[in-house]
Amino acid sequence: MLSTAIHLANTPPQLLPARELMAFTLASHILLVPFGVALPFITLLMHYRALRRNDAVAHLLARRWSAVMAVQFAIGIVTGTVLSFEFGLLWPGMMGRWGDVFGLGFGVEAWAFFLEAVLIAIYLYGWRRLKPWTHFWLGVPLPLAALLGSFGIVAANAWMNTPQGFRLDAQGNPVEVDVRQAVFTPMFGPEYWHFVVAMFMTAGYVVAGVYAVGWLRGRRDHYHRLGFTLPFTVAAVLTPVQFVIGDSAARAVFHKQPVKFAAMELVWKTDTHVPEYMFGRLNSDGTISGGLKIPQLDSILAGFKPSTQVTGLTSVPAADRPTAVQATIAHWAFDIMVTVGSVLILLALWYGWCWLRRRDLPRSRWFFRCAAVAGVACLVTVECGWITTEVGHQPWIVYHHMRVSEAVTTTRAGSLWAMLGIVIVVYVAVFGAFLAVVLKMRTRWRIADEGSATAGAEPPPETDTPYGPRSEPEPTAAGAAPGGGSDHTPGGAS
Repeated sequence: MLSTAIHLANTPPQLLPARELMAFTLASHILLVPFGVALPFITLLMHYRALRRNDAVAHLLARRWSAVMAVQFAIGIVTGTVLSFEFGLLWPGMMGRWGDVFGLGFGVEAWAFFLEAVLIAIYLYGWRRLKPWTHFWLGVPLPLAALLGSFGIVAANAWMNTPQGFRLDAQGNPVEVDVRQAVFTPMFGPEYWHFVVAMFMTAGYVVAGVYAVGWLRGRRDHYHRLGFTLPFTVAAVLTPVQFVIGDSAARAVFHKQPVKFAAMELVWKTDTHVPEYMFGRLNSDGTISGGLKIPQLDSILAGFKPSTQVTGLTSVPAADRPTAVQATIAHWAFDIMVTVGSVLILLALWYGWCWLRRRDLPRSRWFFRCAAVAGVACLVTVECGWITTEVGHQPWIVYHHMRVSEAVTTTRAGSLWAMLGIVIVVYVAVFGAFLAVVLKMRTRWRIADEGSATAGAEPPPETDTPYGPRSEPEPTAAGAAPGGGSDHTPGGAS
């Protein structure tokens, strides 16, 4: 605590509120990112199945998921725009000095954002107005636009972690910028694929979790089975892939950002045969309180042998490394991420084993209980991943080139605290509106399903046909699926 107090005393007063404001808006926005990146792909997979198998229930699910996708994108526009302004308003020192080097990433992300908005509008408009396969193929670029947006923002973040592609002049300003090197930095590949796979896993588990809850409540119809199986299969297949990619990303940090790796693993002194600590707390004198100590494991994980030398935090001056508190935060975030990922592998193996043996879902209610919370667990790991990334490279905002304290705005600290309060109020209102809209959509869809069951009709999911011009008003039971009933949707909003 004493080292933290000394650290804060030597920093500008506006640094803490600026960091808190940035942390809150980023933590809020990142909750929406998995759905912006991966939900279009999952929706198109369901759409493809509907066309290939002439499955009216798959059509219904794809149509409903596309509506949720649009609402989520609208909220993401708000939170994403706030973040883009904050980079310039809160960190003018970084943007003013380094913007010409790494700003292309933000430009790519902005163009991808605009393109994704256009494609979502076309996809939504295409229901009932375009030929089936024409409509589907017009939606195919949508996931690609989402991946392009991820490319831009991760490229910018990877550059901040491993800056390159420039030369410093006599005044310390970057010149002779090489755009290709600035985009494709050493950390870009590991960070990008780790991020993308995490987004697909999270979206898959969250969507499947909605239908897992319905399954636990006794809704065992085709609607819930299909709504669960497709997104959960996507997530389950990617879970072991993510474990391998995550291990590779951690090893890239070991080689390219050794001090950050030391913070993630609570390594105080450079040494070999370094133990692994699961959780625990780093003290200012280098001792570790609590946690589970596993001898030599950290060296083995880093270099595949106990004799691997791991760089410690004391290899650099105290002013050039994370504080004990920051290292502990990064370490806990990293360990939570790894722990949840390991548990999800067991869940994916459970699912795969039952599917290979019986071509059926697991019959245990415990499986569906775990599946119901897997999405929330993934959202936690997404937050932990960004905490590890950002807190681990403190005190640098541009690694080894600019400190966070050098980049912060000169705006008074009181104004920044007031702005944080305003942003919190606005975000509560925005996310509350998002949940209200989604719940309203769920209620409307449930009423439509119940109306279809009462009428005993089995219409296609939209009107007389899911495609073609809208020539007459929709019947009361529009949106119902064959075999409908009150069990159709626990919350079809997802």
